[in-house]
Formats: sequence, C-alpha cells, structure tokens
Amino acid sequence: MKKYYFLLLLVVHTIFVSANSILIPMDDAQRNHLKAYGLAYYALKQNVEVDWLMNYRGGSFLISYTPAVQSECTIRGISFELISSAKTNAILTEISKPEVNMNVMRLETAPKIAVYSPKNELITDDTDAVILVLDYAEIPYTILYDEEIVKDELIKYDWLHLHHEDFTGQHGRFLRRESAIIQAKIQEATASQLGFGSVTEMKLAVAKKIKGFCAGGGYLFAMCSGAETFDIALAAEDSGISFQDFTMDDDMSGFDFTKSLAFENFTLEPPTSRRFSDINTGRPDFFQSGTDYFQLFNFSAKWDLIPSLLTQNHEYAIKEFSGQTTSFNASLVKPEVLVLAENKNAGNVRYLYGELGRGHWTYYSGHDPEGLPGWRRGTTDLSLHPHSAGYRLILNNVLFPSAKKKKQKT
Repeated sequence: MKKYYFLLLLVVHTIFVSANSILIPMDDAQRNHLKAYGLAYYALKQNVEVDWLMNYRGGSFLISYTPAVQSECTIRGISFELISSAKTNAILTEISKPEVNMNVMRLETAPKIAVYSPKNELITDDTDAVILVLDYAEIPYTILYDEEIVKDELIKYDWLHLHHEDFTGQHGRFLRRESAIIQAKIQEATASQLGFGSVTEMKLAVAKKIKGFCAGGGYLFAMCSGAETFDIALAAEDSGISFQDFTMDDDMSGFDFTKSLAFENFTLEPPTSRRFSDINTGRPDFFQSGTDYFQLFNFSAKWDLIPSLLTQNHEYAIKEFSGQTTSFNASLVKPEVLVLAENKNAGNVRYLYGELGRGHWTYYSGHDPEGLPGWRRGTTDLSLHPHSAGYRLILNNVLFPSAKKKKQKT
C-alpha cells in the first residue's frame, strides 16, 4: 500500500513539475467565467505572463505556471488545466494557423480602475453592474465622483466606468425617489463648493474632463444613461438649451454633434418624460422584462483585434435587459462608430466602440445584464450568475487596457 501511495505522489509531483502553463478555459467547461477575469487580473498584479486566446475555447486565458496562481484558481472555484510546454506550443500553433479565426493577445499590466459613482457613506447604491462584477471578480477599484474629476485625480487611472449617471444635471429625472433627492442635494452643494452656478454646469465640466482623459489615452466605459447623457451634455454645450425647461418647440440647431462620441442628430425629450432623448429606443422605466436576445458580431481575430477582444464570450446571443437607457437608436449612431452587438428583430444596437485621440471608449446600453425588472428588484447576486454572458462583456472592457497594442493589419 505504501508503495502505491508513493507512486501516486510521484505521478502528481511529476505533473506539477512538468506543468508549463495554466489554461483557464472560458467555454462551457468553466465553472465560474466571471471570477476567471479576476484571476487573470491577479496574475498580472503578480507580474505573471498572461495571454488571452482570442476565440479559443470561448476566449481562454493562458497563464505561466506558478503555485500561487494554481492555488488561487482552487480558492476562487475557477476551472483550470495544468498543461505541459508541448501542449502549450500545440495550442499556440493551432491558433497561429491562418485559416482559423483565432489569435493571441498578450496582457502586460494590471490597469488602475476607477468608477465614477456617487456611492459613499450616505449614498449606498449597490445596483451598479460594474461595481457588482468588480467586487465579485475581486478586481480592485477606486470610486471617484465630481469633486475628484474636477480636481484632475483621474490622471492616476487607466480605465474609467460611468455608472447610470445623468450628465444633463437633471438628477436622472427621478426626484420622486428618496435616494435621488439626497443625491440631488449633495450634488447641488458640491457644485456650489466647486464654484459652479448649477449642477448642469458642473456635470458639463466633468464630462469635458472625462472626454479629455479619454482623448489623452484613457479607456472609457459607459452604461445605460451614463452613455446617453454624456453625449447629450457634450453636444449641447453651446446650444443655449435649458434641459430643465426644454419643450419640443425649442430650437436644437445650436447642438454641435462633432463634440459627442457616438450619437448625432438626436432630439431631446421634455423633462416630463423619463426618456432623455430619442437615442434610447427602449422603455426607460426599468420595468421591461427581456424575452428577446441581442447578438454579438463575429469579428476576425487576426485582423480586428480590438472588437474581437471586446466581444469574447462563450455565448453570442445575450438576453435583453432593460435600464433607463435600454437600447440605442441605430439611425443616430455616427458612421465611424463600430457596432459590436445589435438586436435585428427590434432594430436597435446595444454595444458600441470608438476611438478618441489616443484613447478608446465603449458604450453598453441597459442597467444590469441579470437584473430583475422593477424599481425594487434589489441587488443582483452574481454567485447565481457565474456564467453571465452579459456581464462578461463588462469584464472584457476591464482587461482591455492590459492588452499589448499591435498594429492593425488593415
């Protein structure tokens, strides 16, 4: 018996010693897709080499073997495979074949993550999808809000998420809600403290700072109304329009759509509407229960590296989910903007990408990929959704700044 036990230990030891890499599969073999991103981030923080295998088994991660990384996989409940150098080379050889739609993206550094959110000791909003998934994946981040942005603290970070914000200064048009009233009072006090005449003026200044951050090489990711109102505020800068008093008879000819990122030729809706503009084609009340699906586009991993990275997934049909800005009007998307996902049945787009100066931005419509409809839906428990394809799109963006930049082949 001791002899067999010794042989078993010898075999196990040999496997571990000969392991060259740790493969984190991201297909249906993965037990927890969302935590796998946190594992990749952890490895980068430990200066361990990480390769993102575009379109290989759902966008798997290939990580240089270390006992610490292996231990973290076990602790976090992440599926992994220990593979030899021969197996590693075989995988890389397969991916390199010109006839297969795969590629290897080397991840270099762990990005410094910031989240633009009012969350603090008074505002304990815990429904923001990005905050939820960063916490669940165990990826560290810093919360910034208006004061920090105005004081240029954003320069310390690589990636910024805009939560479901209202950059028009109308407090989301939800002042009947107690939490919105508290937020409004805090924002009004902050605007006065920073020397602005109104919250609208402050939000425009913040939007311009964030746009400058992106143009200077930052990565911007916005969801829901954060995306829609960001573009509205930028385009309306010199229009003379009052968002609070706007009527459909007002002249919008002063809007400068060259200043917005994704949308042009849109029309505002009056403050009596819960919809900010016709950019949003979905119901703006969070009560819509999705029964349809939107589809991710399939890009060439060897030619279109960035859109391929942003759409890595194990599922390419994603269940619709709602928000104050549920979906984007395809007819208002600028021609230079790249559409990453659409719902052909509904005639809308859900996921957009573009470049600004030396930086990149992504817009993703909807509030919470796994959220229940209704105001009192509560906080989503991501332990019940470890394979969420909708949440994977968020985490693709979180790791985006880590990717080693390669010249496009086009």
